[in-house]
Amino acid sequence: MKQISILFFLFLCIVQPASAQRLTGLATRWNDSFSEWIAFTDTEGQDGELRQRWQGQDDWTEWQYRLGEFTGNIRLKWNNNPNEWEARGDNVIVSARTVWNDNFREWRITDGQHTITLFCRYGNTFDEWSVRSSNAGNFEMYTQWQGDPRDWVIVDELGPTVSLPTRMMMAFIVAFHSSPKE
Repeated sequence: MKQISILFFLFLCIVQPASAQRLTGLATRWNDSFSEWIAFTDTEGQDGELRQRWQGQDDWTEWQYRLGEFTGNIRLKWNNNPNEWEARGDNVIVSARTVWNDNFREWRITDGQHTITLFCRYGNTFDEWSVRSSNAGNFEMYTQWQGDPRDWVIVDELGPTVSLPTRMMMAFIVAFHSSPKE
């Protein structure tokens, strides 16, 4: 019985760090395009990407992400309704919905286990985002240089039970709504 407990503990130690991967930054791959992003993590060699699924068609409604061996997608839940997005990956479905209809400065993000409210800290600029009183931990995103939405610093202090798709959804919401679409 003791051996089974030790093996179970070792298994948890191996599996837990993969799901608790933290984001540290997001940057556009190209200086003149917001359709491809590099996602930086706290794990060396585990940087990833976030990109439009149909780049040739200039379709902003479907995205894919990859971090190491973890993959997923983010898409607009309903056609012609930018108030709700859905992320799928790692056997998790995450939904993001505006708190107030057509107010893209405040989002409620849920994965069934955690509900997180992500908001733009200042009404006149999209340069800084934060989490409002969440029991899941703290998450902040701000531009590396004021007024330049191409490079973001991420302070990811969310708990280890917050899934990678949830973290990617939060980073996506910030990058998407802070980027020019033309």
